[in-house]
Amino acid sequence: MQNASKSLCFILLVMTMLIVGCSNDESTGGESGDYEPIVTEAGTFPIVEEEVELNVVIPSNALVQDFETNEFTEWYEEKTGVKVNWEVLPEEGAQEQLNLMLASGEYPDIIMDLELSPAQLRIYGDNGTFLALNDLIEEYGVETKKMLEEMPIVEDAITTPEGQIYSLPQVNECYHCTMPQKMWVYQPWLDELGLEIPTTTEEYRELLVAIKEEDPNGNGEADEIPLAGMYNGWHGDIAAPSSFLIDPFIYSDTHVVDGEVVVPWDKEEYKEALTYIHDLYQEDLIYEGSFTQNQEQFKQLGENGEAPLLGTAVSAVPSFFSDQQGRLADYVAIPPLEGPNGQRVTFSLPNPVTRPSEFIITDKAAHPDVALRWADAMYQEEITMRSVLGREDEEWKVPEEGTTGLDGNPAQYEMIPREEPIHNAFWDQTGPSLRTAAFRAGQAVPDGDQEKVLWAATEQYEPYLSDEIEPMPKLFFSEEESNRLAQLEQSITEYIEEMTAAFITGSSDLDSEWDQYIDTLHQKGLEEYMEIYQTAYDEKYK
Repeated sequence: MQNASKSLCFILLVMTMLIVGCSNDESTGGESGDYEPIVTEAGTFPIVEEEVELNVVIPSNALVQDFETNEFTEWYEEKTGVKVNWEVLPEEGAQEQLNLMLASGEYPDIIMDLELSPAQLRIYGDNGTFLALNDLIEEYGVETKKMLEEMPIVEDAITTPEGQIYSLPQVNECYHCTMPQKMWVYQPWLDELGLEIPTTTEEYRELLVAIKEEDPNGNGEADEIPLAGMYNGWHGDIAAPSSFLIDPFIYSDTHVVDGEVVVPWDKEEYKEALTYIHDLYQEDLIYEGSFTQNQEQFKQLGENGEAPLLGTAVSAVPSFFSDQQGRLADYVAIPPLEGPNGQRVTFSLPNPVTRPSEFIITDKAAHPDVALRWADAMYQEEITMRSVLGREDEEWKVPEEGTTGLDGNPAQYEMIPREEPIHNAFWDQTGPSLRTAAFRAGQAVPDGDQEKVLWAATEQYEPYLSDEIEPMPKLFFSEEESNRLAQLEQSITEYIEEMTAAFITGSSDLDSEWDQYIDTLHQKGLEEYMEIYQTAYDEKYK
C-alpha cells in the first residue's frame, strides 16, 4: 500500500492536472508533430553535426555540486554535440514547482528525474504536453529497443493500456531489492544454542524462546533480545501490514491470483498471522521498542559494545542494525518460514524500473529526434558507468585478474572509496541509465561486504517465489481513478497500520474487535479500492 503522505501529495498533483486537462485541445494526442530530423545515423556519435541546445529541468542532487560544470556534463556534451541548459529545482518542493510549470505552460523541452505518476503521464500524454515516444524509439532508439527486447517487464511498466510510451525509465535491477523482506539471525548464538536456522513459524518461536531463556551471550543476565525491528524502516517494521512474519500465513500485500486482485487485510489468515505475532509479543519475545525506535537506536541494539544483545531482526538490509566493521558479517538470513497451513512464500517486487518517468520530451522540443538520441545513448554500458559510477581509475577501476563479483563470476569493476561524498565528477543516478542484475553482479566487493551478504541471502529466498501469486504490476489509472484511489489509500492505509499495531501489542483485542475492524475497512471503501485496481488491471491485461 502507498504511504499516506505520498497519497496527500498525489491529490495535489491531480488537482494540478485538472487545471491543465483541457489546455491543449488542438493537440495530436502526444505525437511529436512536424520537424526536420537533424540527427546523425542512429547509434553513432556525435548525434548532431552542429551543436544543438536542450532545455532540461531536474531536481537538485545532494551529491552533485553543479550540473552545468559537472565533468560528465562536459564529457557528454563533447561526445554528443548537445549542450544542456539546466533548470535545477530545489529538491524540496520540486514536484509542486513542476506542477505549476505544467499548469502555466512554461516548461522546458525535457523533464528529467522528476517523479510523475502513471496517471500524470497518461493525462499529459493524451493532451499532447508529453510526446509519445513510440515512433522515435522505433527510428532512433537503438539502446532502448535492445533494452525492451531483453527486458519485457520494462516495456510493460512504461506502456499505457493504449500502447503509448510517454517516458524513458531509469532501470536498476537490484537483485536483493526484488525480495526485500528479510529476517536475520545472529549465527554465533545459533552455534551456542546448538540450533539450526528455523524453517517454520513454530521452529522460529522455539528459537526466540531459547534466546530469551538460555543466556547465549553468556553474561549471566537475561538481557538478550529475541526479535527486534524499527518503526517505519525498509521492511523492518514488525507491525507493518506487509511484513516477513505475515507471509507464512498470507501474502502480505495487494496481489493478483488468476487475474483477480486480492488483498490480505480482511482475511482470516491475516488474523491468524496477527495472532501469532501477538503471542510472540505477549511472551516478551519481541522488543517493545521495535514499534517506536529509529535506525540509530536499532543499530545500538545490534552493536551493543559490552555483549551482543540482538538475536534476530527484520530488515531489508543488515546495516540498519549492524556495522560493516562490527557484527554485520555474523548475521545470516532466515529464508521464508513455512506457516501452519504449509505456505512458504517470498515477498516479491520484481520490477527493475526504479523511475518510470525518468525522461520526458515535451511539446516544447524543437528537435525530439535529438532529445531521444541524447537519452537513448545513456543506456549504453560505457555511458551508464560514466554517468552513475564515475570516471575509470578515479571513482572505479578494472579489478585485478581473479577477482570475483557478487555472483562469484569474474568481476567487471571495483569501486574506489571516496573521501568526500559530494563531488562534481558525474551525475550520481540523475538521468536515464541501465543497470541489469548482471551489471550489478559484476561489482568486486570483499568477503563480508553487505552487498555480497545480501546477494547470498537473496539466493536463499529465490526458491520460494510463488508461481501463482503475481505481485501487483505498475498500472495506469484514469484521472478520476487516481484521485479516488489517493483518498482511499490514505484512509485505508492509516487504519490498517493503526489496527495491525494495536492487535499485535494487545491494545485492541483480536477476538472481540476483529469484526468491527472488518466492518470499518469496508466502510472506508476497501471494495472500491479493489475495484479500481481490478479495472486498471483488466484494462491493461484483459
